[in-house]
Amino acid sequence: MVYDTLLVEVDDHGIATVTINRPDKLNALNAQVIEDLDAFFALAQEDEAIRGVILTGAGSKSFVAGADIARFQELDGVSGKAFAERGQAVFNRIENLPKPVIAAVNGFALGGGSELALACHLRIASDTAVFGQPEVNLGILPGYGATQRLPRLVGLGIATELILTGSMIKADRAYEIGLINRLVPADDLMDSARDMMGTILSKAPLAVAGSLRALRAADQPLSAGLQAEATLFGEACDTADFKEGVAAFLEKRKASFSGR
Repeated sequence: MVYDTLLVEVDDHGIATVTINRPDKLNALNAQVIEDLDAFFALAQEDEAIRGVILTGAGSKSFVAGADIARFQELDGVSGKAFAERGQAVFNRIENLPKPVIAAVNGFALGGGSELALACHLRIASDTAVFGQPEVNLGILPGYGATQRLPRLVGLGIATELILTGSMIKADRAYEIGLINRLVPADDLMDSARDMMGTILSKAPLAVAGSLRALRAADQPLSAGLQAEATLFGEACDTADFKEGVAAFLEKRKASFSGR
């Protein structure tokens, strides 16, 4: 499939590298980017050739530098709510993908760009990356999930500070507060993302998918989350990969997982 605003490459290992390709606009989100992301991740859900996704931005300056601010002039109460709900639906699709998604943050990740990275399962950033939720400077608040995902990731206090001040933080601070998983030199960003993805894809696919589902239950009350974990653990015990993994461990050999 060809996309207006995305470049997509799938390698022989099933890793899809998706590049948001609007470098002249610092890869800012507009309606077409949202639609293209929705279409790609719907495809990734069903396409067995895609085993994991690395999401990044074109050029060296920006991952995604927020939304298309010119569009905001058209918004009122009703259309603003619909605008937020549409972006949330697409980012939810990314978060709920049963295949790993890594954000390779190569520069500015502001507003909707930061929220896009938050919707990915893991985040690796270059030492040139900058994060922020500057919406209060425009008289609005984050609308694509930051008020919900950011506190779950870095804690309520730090999330409140970032959102209420609209401050931007550099990559080293983002790593310090747990916003990103790894901080690497800019030249190593994509290799690091591919290395991490390769490690994940060497594991049992159904166990990875089950782990992602269980992790999404972590925002529920503990009792509900534990029940979800136990259910998913039981489902894993019924798979051929479970039997293969245990046998390989006991036989001191490398497991050969089939995804069944």
